This record gives sequence, C-alpha cells and structure tokens, in this order.
Amino acid sequence: MTKIGFLSFGHYQDVRGSLVPTARESLVQAIDLAVAAEELGVDGAYVRVHHFAPQYSAPFPLLAAMAARTKTIELGTGVIDMRYENPLYMAEEAAVTDLVSNRRLQLGISRGSPETALDGWRTFGYLPSEGSDDADLARDKAALFRHAIAGRGIAQPNPRMSGSVGRLPIDPISPGLSERIWWGSGTRATARWAGEQGMNLMSSTLLTEDTGVPFDELQAEQIEVFRTAWSEAGHAWAPRVSVSRSILPIVSETDEYYFGVRAQRESRDQVGLLDGARSRFGRSYIGAPDVIAEELAADAAVQAADTLLVTIPNQLGVDFNAALLGNIVQLVAPAAGLR
Repeated sequence: MTKIGFLSFGHYQDVRGSLVPTARESLVQAIDLAVAAEELGVDGAYVRVHHFAPQYSAPFPLLAAMAARTKTIELGTGVIDMRYENPLYMAEEAAVTDLVSNRRLQLGISRGSPETALDGWRTFGYLPSEGSDDADLARDKAALFRHAIAGRGIAQPNPRMSGSVGRLPIDPISPGLSERIWWGSGTRATARWAGEQGMNLMSSTLLTEDTGVPFDELQAEQIEVFRTAWSEAGHAWAPRVSVSRSILPIVSETDEYYFGVRAQRESRDQVGLLDGARSRFGRSYIGAPDVIAEELAADAAVQAADTLLVTIPNQLGVDFNAALLGNIVQLVAPAAGLR
C-alpha cells in the first residue's frame, strides 16, 4: 500500500479569493488541516520551507504544534534548504519535535531550489568554504546534522563541568530519527548520492535534467538509480521513496470553477530552463476521479514509489483541501491501485 500525504507550501497573501490572508492564518490552518487529514486516513502532513517569501520558513514550531493536535499522521518537510541552517541547532530542534510527536517526524532536506533572495543563505551568515560552492555547503551541513542526530560526539567537554572524556553529543537524542531523513533530489546523480549516503529519496514535480522521455519515466529511472546505489552501499534498513504530484479531482462545481481550465493547460509535462539547466516539470492530474486513477495507475514513478505527496492549493482553505484529500483517498487512490 502506498502512503499518501499532503504537501503544503503555506502561501499567504491578502488578495481576492485567498482564504489565507496572513502568516498566522497560514500556520493555524496548517495545523487544522493536519487534524482533518488524520481523520480522513491521510498518512502524512508535510510542509515546504522557503525564505524571504510569504510561505512557511520555520518548520519546527509548526510541526510541534501539529504533533500536539494529532496522534498518528506522519509530520514532515519537503524540503528544508540546508544552506540556511545551523546544523547543530537544527539537530536539537528536530530531536525535540520528534520526541513530542512520538517519533513521527520525516525530514526532507536538500540543497534547496531557487529562492526569492539572491544567495539568501549568505545574508543568514553562511558562506561556502574556499574552493567549494553552495551545493557543497548544503551537503557538508547535512553531514554534520546527521552526525549530530545519530548521537555522535560533537563538542569537547569542559573538565570542570563534565566527567566525560569523549566528545559530547547534542541533547536530547531521538532514537531512529537518523533513519527518517530524506534527500530532495532533482537528478539521477543526486539520487545516486542519496542512496550511497543512506538517506531516503524525495523527488518532486520538478527534475533539473531532461533526456526527452516523459517526466514519470525519467523519475522512475531516478528511483531505480537510487535503489541500486542503496543496495550496493549495503545499508541495514529498507529505504523509502516519495514523489509529489498535483492531483485535483473535479467532483463539484467549485472544483470545476477553480481548476477546469487548468485541466487543459497543465495536462502535459513542461520543459524549460531553471538556473540555466534544461529541466522537466511534471504534469498535473485534473479531472474526473476515475480518469485520474487510470492516469496514476500508468504513472511509472508513482507506481515505483512507496509514498505519494499531493501538493495542495492551501490558499483555498481547510474545508476545500480536506474535501480534496478525502476525494483522493476515497475515490482516486483505490481505483489507481494505491490503497
């Protein structure tokens, strides 16, 4: 059975039609939607992290608040841009949040995507070391973060305050969290690296490479590269793989009003340049539930993954998105062979 979660970017803006005019509304509604999603049988509530934009930027207080209102749903990120993070402080925050949630945290991390700010991580005070770039910066920080959450020694002990003779780990430690870290990958090469490193794979609706084949086939190839690298590395547990999709079943006049025209415009992959690289953007699945189910059943990457994250139009509010998720779980997923 495929786990199904939602992924929210947390957009907020006081414009016509938006039910999320402020940052507070965005955060409160995220918590309420996690509660509603759990009641519907949705498996995961994930948030996307961006900086210098009207979206979610500080995930751990939000995830902890979600944890306090729910019992079973997975809580995660998709993804945290490591270029902006202090990895040791993040390790403490992650451990606390995971313990509060009773070990339901699933953390997606990566180099991140293009941001509103130019080299915004530099404004946060983080610079790549000489001879390296921002991708190296993200990977180095990810390595230190994973080192810390695994409970390994980090700091020299103060002999006046500690009887320890070895390096001190962060505190607290949440056992098992180190196996619930996902790397957000946009290429086959980074997917191979994630498998070698022993992180789960998170792949979105964008791949920053294009070979001319349909998006789902290229993404399925990425998944196969990841699993091969994982197997060859000999890691001791089974990895997980998630893919993201925009899925919008049309079952009401309201659905038709918001998304009927988009069904015609976004029914195919899009190819373009992103940061100078030829990239492929995945199509949206919009239409009658039975039609969407048939299309998802033929989506090679959806069928290869074990977790499907549905990107939601969060500015339409909790009630709309709860209904959307309910339609996916009840009408689309079983017919697509996902449940």
